[in-house]
Amino acid sequence: FALEKFAGSLLDVVDNLERALESCSDDNEATRGLLEGVALTHKQLTDVLRRFSVEAINPMGEAFNPELHQAVSMQPSTTAAPNTVSAVLAKGYTLSGRLLRPAIVVVATAG
Repeated sequence: FALEKFAGSLLDVVDNLERALESCSDDNEATRGLLEGVALTHKQLTDVLRRFSVEAINPMGEAFNPELHQAVSMQPSTTAAPNTVSAVLAKGYTLSGRLLRPAIVVVATAG
């Protein structure tokens, strides 16, 4: 667990790379090379984190678990079951099975 602070600091970099990937379009020929470079950098960083036992928590559609998730909002939904995660604002991470950062989520309520 000596890596906890270091690994936690790298999570912000992973988040920013994911935001860059989400905001770019593959349709634009001028930025396609940049998008590929960002995608490869993201993959390499997540592979290194996984090698050191840092695993992502992406609870979309799962039941809300206060031990692994941090709810920032509740939203009425007719499609999602009550008390399930309807949106993931930021993935959570564990380090060797121990919570490093909770997933930041929106929880569905009865619509």
